[in-house]
Amino acid sequence: MEFGTKFRRWIIKCLSSARVSVLINGSAATEFSMERGVRQGDPLSPFLFIIAVKGLHMAMEMAKEKGLFQGIKLPQDGPVISHLQYADDVIFMGSWSIENAKKINQNPN
Repeated sequence: MEFGTKFRRWIIKCLSSARVSVLINGSAATEFSMERGVRQGDPLSPFLFIIAVKGLHMAMEMAKEKGLFQGIKLPQDGPVISHLQYADDVIFMGSWSIENAKKINQNPN
């Protein structure tokens, strides 16, 4: 999505500098660094989720345009639908073929 280097470094720093602690019998244990993921309740989390979902949407639209994935054509001149997104759920929909199923599971690299 072509975010600038400075912006990407800020996000990486925010995620990699997180330290957490757990309560054991009501007392906080020693803090430790998080290895992966985002802390629950992190104000950055919804923003990062929106960026990821937007990237997925753009990738699916591009795959449809290039003919790499065949979505479902709705009747009466309706749109072609390849995916539906709601909250943190995604449903992929496409023509019923082995080739289409393989393409949705392919690693682009």
